[in-house]
Amino acid sequence: MKKIPISILELATILEGKPIEHTFKNSLELAQKAEQWGYKRFWLAEHHNMVSVASSATSILIGYIAAGTEKIRVGSGGIMLPNHAPLIIAEQFGTLGTLYPNRIDLGLGRAPGTDPLTARALRRDLLQAGNIFPSQVTELLNYLSTENHTSSVRAVPGEGVNVPVWILGSSTDSAYLAAAYGLPYAFASHFAPSQLQIALQIYRQNFKPSVYISEPYTMAAINVVAADTDEKANEISTSFKLLATGIISGNRKPMQPPVKSMDGLWSEYEEAAVGQMMTYSFIGSAATIQPRIHDFIEKTAVDELMIVGHIYEQKARLRSFEIVSTMLSDEK
Repeated sequence: MKKIPISILELATILEGKPIEHTFKNSLELAQKAEQWGYKRFWLAEHHNMVSVASSATSILIGYIAAGTEKIRVGSGGIMLPNHAPLIIAEQFGTLGTLYPNRIDLGLGRAPGTDPLTARALRRDLLQAGNIFPSQVTELLNYLSTENHTSSVRAVPGEGVNVPVWILGSSTDSAYLAAAYGLPYAFASHFAPSQLQIALQIYRQNFKPSVYISEPYTMAAINVVAADTDEKANEISTSFKLLATGIISGNRKPMQPPVKSMDGLWSEYEEAAVGQMMTYSFIGSAATIQPRIHDFIEKTAVDELMIVGHIYEQKARLRSFEIVSTMLSDEK
């Protein structure tokens, strides 16, 4: 099977019946194991006002993970830039990049990462977010550049610090933007699968070489629940299905323990909607999912995979990521 770099997208999922500090300890343990298993990156996603996600203070968690690891790259998947002043993000990631040199990534998205009411609490203008995002990216890149040293407004620290910037997306708009700026591009196919192929095509066809990278570089996120048997994987995947059902129905909860069957726990509509959301989900033993993931890599020609693993029990979650590493890591 083709070996490509593999990474992890961590949402610091809050578990039913467990305190939030338990979530953070689990995240750090996963990052430490991932480092041993050859994963390249460990990214955290910005979300707000979600009872199942504890990664709202994304920059702080990145520092926590980086401090507890030695070489794995740690970053944002992503920072929702319209929620913030670009100068603040340049300073935060300049600080992280100074403390942990050549290990910090800055993935940028334009979505609010929350509901409209919470977006307003973040002082975000939902109508203008899409329009201002490109100019915010330009402003941020300027703050991080050495050329900004003559400016009246400077990011200290931040200026000249090596923090690679990525554009994240779940639609074609982000593909055009990443191509125009000559930045690496990561697609959220783990929850927004429908435009993956066209977005990758747009990005590659329109890519302009830059001072950041000379050729297109793509990463796609997929859901994986792996176990030693198909039966075990299917059982533990019910926590993921319950979580997704809560998102569809609006009845959000912390992640629930697995159940024997989803019968009676979702409607036909919810089952179909979750199925569509989980198009790029791979559930089963290594023998079952390896050819399917290989097919995904071949069809998308992505340069890197980012693995998302919504699994309730930490031991099972660690085992899932270990299985994936044996199949995919290019450092094995």
